[in-house]
Amino acid sequence: MAVLEVERLSKTFGAGDLAVRALREASFSVEAGELVALLGPSGSGKSTLLLCISLIDDPTSGRIVVNGREAWRDGPVGLDARRYRRENIGFIFQGHNLIPFLTVEENVALPAHLSGVGRREAARRARSILDYLEIGHRARFLPHNLSGGERQRVAIGRALANDPPIVFADEPTASLDTERGRKVMALLRRVAREKHSAVIAVTHDHRMIEDFDTAYVMNDGRLARRSGTSPTSSGSTQENALRIA
Repeated sequence: MAVLEVERLSKTFGAGDLAVRALREASFSVEAGELVALLGPSGSGKSTLLLCISLIDDPTSGRIVVNGREAWRDGPVGLDARRYRRENIGFIFQGHNLIPFLTVEENVALPAHLSGVGRREAARRARSILDYLEIGHRARFLPHNLSGGERQRVAIGRALANDPPIVFADEPTASLDTERGRKVMALLRRVAREKHSAVIAVTHDHRMIEDFDTAYVMNDGRLARRSGTSPTSSGSTQENALRIA
């Protein structure tokens, strides 16, 4: 079963002569453990697609299914959108968006705490995730004491705090050099494979395209599969090079 199924998803802003079709009947699915790239120029509809899947923006029409459960069918289906996001989607932002006055551990624990998890259990989860990401030794540091690669790793940890089946990453390697970018890609692949998450990354970084299982291209709101890409479970030789300096 696919973790995420999107069927004929559309989004129109405005009406009449001022209507802008930002998303035009996009359809795709993502399996557990699959690492997917979403390509396209600025304004092509990439962000709109992810905002609609997240129910941050209401789609105009179409269907969204997560783990076999409908989240949208040409309109709301009665679920709580905030709870849906907390339970199903982890976000990795391009600028990290770490809270500067919280420690690494506190940044990672925050989503669990906001979901109602007690402070002690949220901290335990955070320490476990940080150890998994091989950055537990930085747990008491503030973000400004970390390198760019380390901050990206903490951002990944925060996205995993509620064990989401879907992870969205916005330009996860854009601010990194090639070596550190490849290590981040290896880490995202590891998360996909070992956590059985569907990882979808918006990227302009063509250095990293070969690291994805599948790639889609957006143009004028239309989504198409990029030729020469197909899901694979073969992994990557980069999985053995996960430490980010």
